[in-house]
Amino acid sequence: MISEYVPILVFLAIAVGLATVMVVASWIVGRHRPDNEKVSQYECGFAPFESARLTFDVRFYLVAILFIIFDLEVAFLFPWAVVLTDLGWPGFVSMMVFLTILTVGFLYEWKKGALEWE
Repeated sequence: MISEYVPILVFLAIAVGLATVMVVASWIVGRHRPDNEKVSQYECGFAPFESARLTFDVRFYLVAILFIIFDLEVAFLFPWAVVLTDLGWPGFVSMMVFLTILTVGFLYEWKKGALEWE
């Protein structure tokens, strides 16, 4: 019974070994001289080597949450569209209820001003 797991263990050992070799090789070969470009701000707008206790605008979180919500909406729409003919009217109505709830939430966020960036 244990002999059935040998290929999996060999695969895991090779994967861990290869990953270790790549990390160590990049650490040995890579240059360790930071310059102004490496330590500059990147996308988030904050300096990368300041205190982690800085306050941060809640709008970053709101944008991230809205992205996740509408990304999940698309993730649900594609499989639904593929099997719509098999689902019939009950499947169509249930998806319209789902989309209506998302639209109401989106309109609420819009009215509250969560989408406006000052």
